[in-house]
Amino acid sequence: MHPHITGRTRLYGLVGDPLTAARSPQLLNQLFIEQRADAVCVPFWVKAEDLSAFVAGARALRNLSGLLVTMPHKQRMLDFVDELHPTASRVGALNVIRCNEDGRWVGAIFDGVGCVLGMQWEGNQPANKSVLLVGAGGAGRAIAFAVAAAGARTLTIFDVDEQRAGELAESVAAETGCITHSGPPDPHGFEVVINATPLGMNANDAMPVNPERLAPGTIVVDIINAPEPTQLRRAAHARGCRTQDGGPMHEGQAVHALRFLGFDYHLAGRSAPDDGVLFAPATNASR
Repeated sequence: MHPHITGRTRLYGLVGDPLTAARSPQLLNQLFIEQRADAVCVPFWVKAEDLSAFVAGARALRNLSGLLVTMPHKQRMLDFVDELHPTASRVGALNVIRCNEDGRWVGAIFDGVGCVLGMQWEGNQPANKSVLLVGAGGAGRAIAFAVAAAGARTLTIFDVDEQRAGELAESVAAETGCITHSGPPDPHGFEVVINATPLGMNANDAMPVNPERLAPGTIVVDIINAPEPTQLRRAAHARGCRTQDGGPMHEGQAVHALRFLGFDYHLAGRSAPDDGVLFAPATNASR
């Protein structure tokens, strides 16, 4: 529990639907306690049809300093910010908003670089490997650009919306130079398989790929951040694959996001990310 709330407490929020598995409020509030910051993070459970009304109310809060944005709002929230960080401009989605004192909201997304950083922490480096990415939504788009920029040898993208997958593959290839194309969700022959879909959040969900097509030793990353292993991870482990859940990605993107929000944050025992161009000024991203 946060030790105190004052009249000067800065407010941060997590916006999404659902939020039952969300860990960001715990992470941020622990950080605020450790850094003796007069701030608190609370969850805002907002349905898609209520997002516009939520933003109108949030804009009136002068002590709101930032928002973390999760499903299903990562793309639609683009319409409600004043400026896009280069990450959000490139990806076409956002997962964190910095609410400046002048009232301007700046949106960025660190899902992709967070996923890559988490993979590197776990020894699952995507560089020089063939990668299959399943899912081209907000998180999937960010991961596609980040994995390609991290040096993947090839990247194949699948999405139930074939046009969306194809357009993303073209954009990633043009932006990064990585050999990228869209294709079926067949994991056979890939060294890294990443599930960036919601499949696995519910016990009765279908699996995003056929685990019987996984070769032993394949790195299988399921970005779902759940207390228990998903069906995909259990099946992949049984096949002799290296598996990773959404925890390291969550921690990795949190490091980037909190720095974007102005906090000096790192995880004990984890190497610091090379922020590099991530924090270059957004020269033409104003909205």
